[in-house]
Amino acid sequence: MNRVIDLRWKEGGKMLATMENLALLDLSDDLASMILESAEAERYRVCLSQMTNSLQTQQRIERLAKIKEQYDEVQRFGRYHPDYKEVNRLARQYKREVDMDEHVAAFRQAEMDLQSLLDEISFILAGAVSENIKVPTGNPFFETKSACSTGGCGSGGGCGCSA
Repeated sequence: MNRVIDLRWKEGGKMLATMENLALLDLSDDLASMILESAEAERYRVCLSQMTNSLQTQQRIERLAKIKEQYDEVQRFGRYHPDYKEVNRLARQYKREVDMDEHVAAFRQAEMDLQSLLDEISFILAGAVSENIKVPTGNPFFETKSACSTGGCGSGGGCGCSA
């Protein structure tokens, strides 16, 4: 499909918006709206609200933040600091309490689900343009499907390409 793109330049070398560019922007707004209305985004918002509105969860997070400040101070001196063992023990304990909090755990899961949706959309969009476009994701599911697996990067690294 060949399209004629009308490129008009104004002073300073900036391109004026063409009809095609405007159509793409409209479609991207539609995609953003669809993402915002998705079950993943709704769950993310609900979990965020529950986490921020839970008094007990917020107290745990604040307590962890305070011990983190002490932890950072103690780490400057290492095990020679007189409170080293106690601060490390409390930091681990408070971190575990925050990690095990039902609202924090639900929020983190919702956050990961939403990020996976965004990663998948990015991967599909990039693949529609070219197989050689690299999409940075922290999701190992997408790393196996990268352009590197077709012999594209030649880094010889963990992606499996041969140098």
